[in-house]
Amino acid sequence: MEKQKRIGHIAVFAANILFGLNTPVSRSLMPEAVDPYLLTFFRLCGGMLLFWFASAFVREKVGAKDVFLLFFAAALALTTNQLPFIVGLSMTSPIDASIVVTMLPILSMLFAAVFIREPITLKKTLGVLTGASGALLLVFSGEAEVGSGSVKGNLLVFGAVMSFALYLTLFKKLISKYKPVTIMKWMFLFASIQSLPFYYGSLLHADFTSYDRSVVFRVIYVVVVATFVTYILLAMGQKVLRPTTLSMYNYLQPVVATLAAVVMGIDAFGIQQLLASVLVFAGVYLVTRSKSLQDVEVEVFQSKSS
Repeated sequence: MEKQKRIGHIAVFAANILFGLNTPVSRSLMPEAVDPYLLTFFRLCGGMLLFWFASAFVREKVGAKDVFLLFFAAALALTTNQLPFIVGLSMTSPIDASIVVTMLPILSMLFAAVFIREPITLKKTLGVLTGASGALLLVFSGEAEVGSGSVKGNLLVFGAVMSFALYLTLFKKLISKYKPVTIMKWMFLFASIQSLPFYYGSLLHADFTSYDRSVVFRVIYVVVVATFVTYILLAMGQKVLRPTTLSMYNYLQPVVATLAAVVMGIDAFGIQQLLASVLVFAGVYLVTRSKSLQDVEVEVFQSKSS
């Protein structure tokens, strides 16, 4: 089990590095080269094709009840995550989006308290409030002169993060039952269908002949690396790690995205982003250091035994 956890940690670490790089890459495509709704189509439908192709080498049957549940898992993990994230990213800056994404551990802990009875301790409460203050500072200063983000874009990214936090909390047991490719082929199929009304218009009016080699390579990265590879890695981690442990690796994303965005010359790092980062990271640290339900139960058992 310890070996599986180590593999899970490595997989999630690698996934967040790739996600961090994806933020500036996707932002460099939108909205000038690729419409955000069209990029959603590429990501969901491209991922669906890749996962169904890969599933030909993985023979595993999913029960009818679990297929039904995967429809709702897809809605939270992909449809109401990818669509708002990509559209929001097209309106804001890569750095702002990456900092908002670091709210995932805090939201995961909060939802875990509501849905799976994880205890709410003083340290956890302080963490939630500290992290939330950082996110709010970032969101409502998006139109400031120093930043290049927007309030609406940051709010859409925040909604996407909230949706994914719910997915991590509510569907861990379901994801643990099957292999990553099996899970993802169904989820990407359902998400492609659910998102059709949103990207259908952009798909009809798309001019693919205008894409040069640079655009094609960046789209390939988004679909193959930042979607197919990363979601396999995340599913591997989700099978063996707690939602909050898995989500804490999100702190890597703003670091990677910031470095990549500055190198690519499409963003700058200002004092407001720095202050928001410090607040969010402090909140993440406090929340992830708080006691879990298992820790509390062990302490209760020990006190009764002594």
